[in-house]
Amino acid sequence: MIIGLTSFIGAGKTTVGDYFVKQGFVFYSLSDVIREEIRKRGQEITRDRLVEVGNGLRKKFGSSVLADRIISKIEKAPEKNYAIDSIRNPAEIEALRRGKDFRLIFIDAPIELRFNRIKERQREKDPTSFEDFKKAEQREMESNDSASQQLLKCRQMADAVIINDSTVKALYKKIDKLIEDGRKK
Repeated sequence: MIIGLTSFIGAGKTTVGDYFVKQGFVFYSLSDVIREEIRKRGQEITRDRLVEVGNGLRKKFGSSVLADRIISKIEKAPEKNYAIDSIRNPAEIEALRRGKDFRLIFIDAPIELRFNRIKERQREKDPTSFEDFKKAEQREMESNDSASQQLLKCRQMADAVIINDSTVKALYKKIDKLIEDGRKK
């Protein structure tokens, strides 16, 4: 089974990914592919740079490049399960769907809750004001450029949407149900 994870900023995707690891899934992140590229360039890792370099890689090598690089790392052993994080472009989803047993999960939460979460995590120069947060999110939502992030389209392509607006325990129950349903197929 391959589970793809996508979400708006601060919805809890990392928490979901960590839970899949605890359940024995092998974890990969498309953002790690971008971070590797930024490190190779000797640049500072920031949220804006992650978006910029990711979009640049998609333009240069094709919109599915990040997923393609992760797919090449996946062992084809049927006994392994994978969780793939940070899917932000429809071409990445399409590339992953070519494999068997792929399900895309979109994690969402109310915008105010998501903003509070990113303030608490303090990662890679996340926006610190609500206005900057909304602007950053809008840049990732949609674009006419097929090489850019298109989170609204990714949400539409999801096999399941999890609303993460309660406790971590409640979130884990939702994930457990998805895993169980996926194994029945």
